[in-house]
Amino acid sequence: MVVIQRRSKRKSTGGRYHSVRGKRRYEMGRLPTLTKIGETKNKAVKTKGGSKKIRLLTSKTANLLDKKTNKHIKAAIETVVETPANRHFARRNILTKGTIIQTDKGKAKVTSRPGQDGIVNAVLIS
Repeated sequence: MVVIQRRSKRKSTGGRYHSVRGKRRYEMGRLPTLTKIGETKNKAVKTKGGSKKIRLLTSKTANLLDKKTNKHIKAAIETVVETPANRHFARRNILTKGTIIQTDKGKAKVTSRPGQDGIVNAVLIS
C-alpha cells in the first residue's frame, strides 16, 4: 500500500480535484512503526537528505527519569496501562508518546517517540 502525503483528491464541498501531475518522492509517507514490548529490535530508515532515522520495533527497557532525585535509571517495561493515541493500543502493548507504562520501578509516562527516536524515555509518575 502506498502512503502519500499530499493535497486531498476531494474539495471541502465533496467535489474532485483533477490531478495535473503524478506523485512525487518528497510527498512519500510511511506506515507507523507501532513499537511493541519485547526483545530490543531496531531498524534504520533512510530519510530525506541522506540521513538515517532509527526506528524502534520492540523494546523491553525504558530510561526513567525520577523527578525527586533527578536521576536516570533503566527499568524493565512490564505492560502498557493506557495511551492517549488509541484505546486499542493499550491492549496490544503498543508504545507511543504519552503512553502510561507499568515498569518494575512503578508507573511512568513515555516522553520520547519510540518509532522515530529509536529509544524509550519516560518520566516516573508514581
